[in-house]
Amino acid sequence: MQRCQKLTEENCVPTYIRIALPVPLRRKYDYMLTPEQPVPKLGGRVRVPFGSRDMVGFVVAVGVAPEIDASLLREVITITDAEPLWPEPMWQLLLWAASYYHHPLGEVLTHAAPIAVKQGEPPSYTQIKRFLLTEAGAAVDINSLKRAAQQQRILAALQKGALSAAQMKLEEFSPAALKALQDKGLVESEQSLPKFEKWDGALLEQPHALNPQQAVAVGAISASLNTPEQNSTSAGAKIWLLEGVTGSGKTEVYLQVMAEVLNAGQQVLVLVPEIGLTPQTVARFRDRFQAPVIVLHSGLSDQERLQGWLQARDGHAAIILGTRSAIFTPLHNLGLLIIDEEHDGSFKQQDGFRYNARDLAIKRAQQEEFSVVLGSATPSLETLANARSKRYGHLQLSNRAGEAQPVKSGVIDLKAQRLHNGLSDQLLAVMQKHLDAGNQVLLFLNRRGFASALLCHECGWVSECHRCQANMTVHQQTHTLQCHHCGAQRRIPRQCGHCGSTQLITRGLGTEQLEEAIAKRFPDYPAVRIDRDSTRKKGQLEDYLQAAARGDYRILIGTQMLAKGHHFPNVTLVSLLDVDGALFSADFRAPERLAQLYVQVAGRAGRASKRGSVLLQTHQPEHPLIQELVQNGYQDFAQTALTEREQALMPPYAAMALFRAEATEKSAAEALLQAIHDTLLAQQTAAGHNGQNASNAYGAPEVAVIGPMPAPLARRAGRFRYQLMLHATSRAPLHRLLQASMHLLETLPQARKARWSLDIDPQDFT
Repeated sequence: MQRCQKLTEENCVPTYIRIALPVPLRRKYDYMLTPEQPVPKLGGRVRVPFGSRDMVGFVVAVGVAPEIDASLLREVITITDAEPLWPEPMWQLLLWAASYYHHPLGEVLTHAAPIAVKQGEPPSYTQIKRFLLTEAGAAVDINSLKRAAQQQRILAALQKGALSAAQMKLEEFSPAALKALQDKGLVESEQSLPKFEKWDGALLEQPHALNPQQAVAVGAISASLNTPEQNSTSAGAKIWLLEGVTGSGKTEVYLQVMAEVLNAGQQVLVLVPEIGLTPQTVARFRDRFQAPVIVLHSGLSDQERLQGWLQARDGHAAIILGTRSAIFTPLHNLGLLIIDEEHDGSFKQQDGFRYNARDLAIKRAQQEEFSVVLGSATPSLETLANARSKRYGHLQLSNRAGEAQPVKSGVIDLKAQRLHNGLSDQLLAVMQKHLDAGNQVLLFLNRRGFASALLCHECGWVSECHRCQANMTVHQQTHTLQCHHCGAQRRIPRQCGHCGSTQLITRGLGTEQLEEAIAKRFPDYPAVRIDRDSTRKKGQLEDYLQAAARGDYRILIGTQMLAKGHHFPNVTLVSLLDVDGALFSADFRAPERLAQLYVQVAGRAGRASKRGSVLLQTHQPEHPLIQELVQNGYQDFAQTALTEREQALMPPYAAMALFRAEATEKSAAEALLQAIHDTLLAQQTAAGHNGQNASNAYGAPEVAVIGPMPAPLARRAGRFRYQLMLHATSRAPLHRLLQASMHLLETLPQARKARWSLDIDPQDFT
């Protein structure tokens, strides 16, 4: 038997291939190759007809026996790739991810590919615009541009080498300053294919001196590297938790270990939680290493991401920096993966393909045998549990680097105190003292806008979102009411929507209101507000952060954007204004998040030679969590929390999954989850009858199915939301039940009126 040259020939067998398409169904689709078409490779793309349109899919099997009548199969339109898109280890990781998260393989593969690739474009290099110094630019004295700081920055960067338009955009250089330099004849541009630098780990600056704990950390991680120079005898991945108090020099440990990897000709992948952290991180890398750095995140154009992806895959990039989706980047010779702020919830995708980049990094390291460093001042309880059980190596940096001293913690009891826009008299007095001493003050309030709600003073009417079960936030600067859940906006009304009264007042404190109050209270000290609303313009966040670091602003007001990794050497006082809501949350992870937030925000104080203080305003100063944090710190809290989780059989000592359903009618969402509930219980019963373990030693089901129940935010964007929780003491029975049930769940008739999703290892229960 041979492959047909003509389908009518005898003794010929047509070739059938199986395709994963980007559709929300877990099944694959069979297609037939025409005689003229080559047999594609696994992981390559093909264009196929699907319904009334064409789609780009991924080949997952070749030479298959069709699952339906072969005469009904349609032919492949084109073979897009002669070779697989991903190398074999990466391909296996993607298959594992689809299986572990029980998500359609076609959507997983589509998510992992650059947008340009999944749209069918060839993965090839294109001409790019590069900026470089002219002869006059190379000869100019940078100090002659003191009055043009932006031009000075650009010249300093170009002295280290040409930069592409994407790199200029990443550095957030001023387009006007760049044009001015071109007009002066100091900078020119050219269009060309990428010019790949050769790199050998050469250093542009000398490493900083290490304290004893840093030296131990660098030595331990370096010894585990699977590089030719190290000639590591222990094959496999080595996972390290680098737990260091804020300001302890974790980044210097990263840099010195990275030098070992780059010197061996290997690549380094660094994941950070947010785009906002990438410019300062890139600057640190470029200041230290003579090596090409690329960045991959959603802020780049499709072509920019594709070019970076190709450079990483082909080994032209030495350091790859990105947010969570960068975990899917194929690398030519990956030697080290660093996850900075590993505890951060941003590493978990919260919609669509709900993966955790940190967990996939561990799995990838096990498959490709490289080392991983998980860095944090407040490690997640899951990571700490793995360190405590010796699955991960545990390295600790308990002292701040240089002359920085530990932060002094204090609590302000708000009971019976008079508040001035959320600020107590005691806090105001302490702020005045620090400001008079020439220092900076940071005020943390994780609530943007002017006020939490608008209400009527006469009848009590509250400005609720018409599409969500939530109040609309008052944004005074734009004179709008905004829903922070669905994005709905409307103008602030002049009259009550219920009784017509004009006596409308605001309730609750937001960063806008705090900024206004600070300007009136401390008119001699410039203040800046840093939140999502004030940094919408391109480059605004970086400008604010640089100005704050220079000391241009004396009072910093912000949300979580200010809490992550920023270095403000003159901040000596930090205050958290309102965190009481987290003390009584129904979410079992709320205490962990509050503890991490407190430590991270407190870590912005006293990072240089000046002693720092943190003050927590609360109506619950006697609360055990607050006392634990203030008196003993995060480590003691974490050990207590782990013991409580173990006793309560909660993650990381149990496995959980969450079904979510939503519909325009409440009954439809509830009915769908009830059908899923019944299907799962029926599968458990059937497994027990077939002799499989479906119950534990006490006779209870191995997997508890809890619900359906309304979601904490029961209505969002006009859709009613319900949840169904799965709980098991180990992962195996949970995944076994889901694997046996998924094909049944996709055919439930109730799914015609509602849509559902599955979240494995959920982090957010709202």
